[in-house]
Amino acid sequence: MMTEQSQTIVAVLGLGTMGHGIVQAFASKGIQVHAYDEWPHARRELLGRVRTILSDFVRVGLHPAGQVESMLSRITVHESMEAACRSATFVVEAVREDLAVKQALLAEVESHVGIDTILASNSSSFPISESGTRLKHPEQALVTHWFNPPHIVPTVEIVPSPLTREDITQAALALHRRIGKQAIVIRREVAGFLVNRVQVAVMREVWDLLEKGVASAEDIDAAIRGSMGFRLAALGPLRIHDFGGLDIQASVYRNLCPQLRSDTTLPTVVEKMVAAGHFGFKTGEGFYAYPPEQADRALAERDERYLALLKLLHADSTPTK
Repeated sequence: MMTEQSQTIVAVLGLGTMGHGIVQAFASKGIQVHAYDEWPHARRELLGRVRTILSDFVRVGLHPAGQVESMLSRITVHESMEAACRSATFVVEAVREDLAVKQALLAEVESHVGIDTILASNSSSFPISESGTRLKHPEQALVTHWFNPPHIVPTVEIVPSPLTREDITQAALALHRRIGKQAIVIRREVAGFLVNRVQVAVMREVWDLLEKGVASAEDIDAAIRGSMGFRLAALGPLRIHDFGGLDIQASVYRNLCPQLRSDTTLPTVVEKMVAAGHFGFKTGEGFYAYPPEQADRALAERDERYLALLKLLHADSTPTK
């Protein structure tokens, strides 16, 4: 099953925030990609968006300039979902995070593919046990949770359900590792999977510190980037704990845990921003301001930093064949 790149065809359904980057990630590593979105403008803009991404990779030395056209040639944009799925060996949906939408789409996809095709849902919250309730063959389905921006962030969480066959899980794992992703298997369906649970725990404490006036938004970001973030990017949390000494870590845990925020109430500082329509970058204001004349540059600077980290810390994940 999917042992050779030449035999693998990946269909990506939904070409928005996540989908276009997922298309690039597969196509740039030798995989034929069939793409579809219900919105015509998303279909029309796909190749241009992927070309822009590839140009960024070329600029920082992660892709050779001479291979951009061959990478783009592996992408076929289809006018219907049925056409995109027809010959696919692996289908991933990347539509909006709406359970009913995902359930309906996966059921429709199943009617367009062969019995051996793997169905994947890119979701950050819905396990396949929920999004795949209408599938006739749930043993062929799982979650592949990519992180934004998906063409840069290395990790992909592979999340099977109790019904997913082990060979399907292993095939999905192998496919994502083959394109250079740091794919890992989540062995239990828990809410938020793995990474989002950790992120929310950090988020709650960071928002609490900001609300209490312990430090400014700028200083909180600087402090975390230059300490915890610095070490996490290089080693990961459990290895950091080993080097720090589990006896010391245990003592710090016992001393601080009773004083950390542990309720489930959204901090007022965030609740007020959301109520006011300040959602962050996409609305021009969040913890920071993103005026229209600076928005493109802010996004470019984000990706430049991510690409620099990718090149520095994950060089073994980036070669192009």
